[in-house]
Amino acid sequence: MDETWLAARFEEQRPRLRAVAYRMLGSYAEADDAVQNAWLRLSGAGAAEVANLAGWLTTVVARECLKMLRARRNRREEPLARAVDEPSAADHEAGDPEAEALMADSIGPALMVVLDSLAPAERLAFVLHDVFAVPFDEIAAILGRSPAAARQLASRARRRVVGATPPRQVDLARQRRVVRAFLAALRQGDFDGLLAVLDPDVVLRDGGAELLRGARAVGAHALTYSRAARFVRLALVEGAVGLAIVPQGRVIGALAFTVEHGRITAIEMIGDPGRLRHVDWDS
Repeated sequence: MDETWLAARFEEQRPRLRAVAYRMLGSYAEADDAVQNAWLRLSGAGAAEVANLAGWLTTVVARECLKMLRARRNRREEPLARAVDEPSAADHEAGDPEAEALMADSIGPALMVVLDSLAPAERLAFVLHDVFAVPFDEIAAILGRSPAAARQLASRARRRVVGATPPRQVDLARQRRVVRAFLAALRQGDFDGLLAVLDPDVVLRDGGAELLRGARAVGAHALTYSRAARFVRLALVEGAVGLAIVPQGRVIGALAFTVEHGRITAIEMIGDPGRLRHVDWDS
């Protein structure tokens, strides 16, 4: 198999693999190590016979993370220090699968402490299933346990994570629906659709500086980017639902939204590379 082709396919998977590894390990440096180890495995494995490359790489990264977690636990290390700009913890709406997934996906410093207290197998089962929707039979194969046992591990971890989730004003599930409606209207060039989700006094900011105010002004400005909206994806931006601009699979900008009472009251344009490093977008 051509190594250039293989490297290109791997790079397509890298953002998701790094997200898996970070949620597992709570450390960007260790996450990058796990992903790099997966590349070394792939480049030396003769992957021509791999039918599902994404699934194969997820399994390899998960096993690398499991080894790291077990080694960390054996060394009895204290939980890793967390950077102040890690994503924030999200709220949870009981019985809402989308809210549960968003809660899990936006694990931040407080919940990382909870995850650090979980057994490695619990942490892996919770992260893979609740965050990345990996089926329990695949998780069971990674852990060397039955699917029922993997399900029980995830359930036990979920109870502890949900119980430790701090209350928040923002409901991420509802926020996601509002931002998704904004993106749909933008892609369709639908000015009335934008006005429907923008607060009449919405503010558009660039790096904190106010650029525009008012739904009609902000909506008209947004429509100038309608043709480029095909490169925009839903994302978690600093713990809230936002949008990432990813023209070639790389985040070059982001929009952070403030949503109140079902309307967007503020939009911040983000271009700072340090802030963009922590934007997680839907691939």
